Amino acid sequence: MAAVCRFCATPLEHDFVDLGMSPLSNAFLETGDLNRMERFFPLHAYVCGECFLVQIEEFESPDAIFRDYVYFSSYSDSWLAHAREFAARATDRFGLGTASLVVEIASNDGYLLQYFKERGIPALGIEPAGNVARVAMDAGIDTVMEFFGVALARRLRAERQGCDLLVGINVLAHVPDLNDFVAGLKILLADGGVLSMEFPHLLQLVAHTQFDTIYHEHFSYFSLLAVRRIFRHHGLEIFDVEELPSHGGSLRIYAQHPDGNYPHRDSVERLLAKEREAGLDRLAIYRHFAERVHEVKRDLLEFLIETRRAGHRVVGYGAPAKGNTLLNFCGVGTDFIDYTVDRSPHKQGRFLPGTHIPVHPPERIAQTKPDYVLILPWNLQDEIVEQMTHIRSWGGRFVVPIPRLAVLP
Repeated sequence: MAAVCRFCATPLEHDFVDLGMSPLSNAFLETGDLNRMERFFPLHAYVCGECFLVQIEEFESPDAIFRDYVYFSSYSDSWLAHAREFAARATDRFGLGTASLVVEIASNDGYLLQYFKERGIPALGIEPAGNVARVAMDAGIDTVMEFFGVALARRLRAERQGCDLLVGINVLAHVPDLNDFVAGLKILLADGGVLSMEFPHLLQLVAHTQFDTIYHEHFSYFSLLAVRRIFRHHGLEIFDVEELPSHGGSLRIYAQHPDGNYPHRDSVERLLAKEREAGLDRLAIYRHFAERVHEVKRDLLEFLIETRRAGHRVVGYGAPAKGNTLLNFCGVGTDFIDYTVDRSPHKQGRFLPGTHIPVHPPERIAQTKPDYVLILPWNLQDEIVEQMTHIRSWGGRFVVPIPRLAVLP
């Protein structure tokens, strides 16, 4: 049976990119798992010819992916700064105070809501990953451990006031039942409330060949053109949008009920025009993406082959989901990369899915003094280079694989 668009139910007949078979990107392995069978799923992205939503099929349930999660937002200093700035700006712009309610969907370890709590603003997190939610709860963040949708929205609206600020940062892509999710947003949002959603921008994914952001946790990839159509279908109107540098280029949209208090800004029409000019409302641009992806793969493999043949050592920095897409698609294992490091203790001592590359603490790099450090979370390049600048003391160099391979001076 042919797959259909998760928003408009149009048959998915147009390829975006086929990344072959890949394990779940956050299915890290313990030592005892290394000789057991791993599950691999097709990682094939399509574009809907009707609404231009880029998406992959659902092969594993959200419950299996997210119930026990290895990603904790608070291990990135730059991401905490991003959250702190947003909390300050939103508080001022929307006049939030002690009588307001801020709700974040996919609130993770409380990385954002802590900054509203510091201001005395009531905050509620919704986070289905129990191990992550408990960290937030231990920090005093009121958290509901469930997946969000219409049923939960109705219950919360009956139990509490509608929320004055409803936030979702990098959650929209993680939702397989998109219509149920957005319909739930409509229910939970107070009559005069504001919805703010943040997500990687499809325009930047296409322009900068960010194919490694495609993995099984990300069911959809959004342009403003697609998001506005989805939100309007469910009775929500986008009145402002910001372009952000995070995650290689993201959008932060602001939406409200159609009779909301906030005037429409010309930022929305400007960005829609920019997307149309780039061709995101036509199929042609999507058809040429795959070849550029294959060029990235060739560049990385050529570099690794030449480097290892010359007797140089290469290690990774970071164990992000995007890195696992890149490494599995390119067929890169311990024959090319000795190990990778990550600041999160929840990943240290484990192995990357598919490639079985071991994950160590960052201190390992200074102990082994590799010649090259491949930055897998390239969106955090500046932060990582600043933290690890000492590798240059022994002649070590950083390598960034996306959008094209670059060896940093």
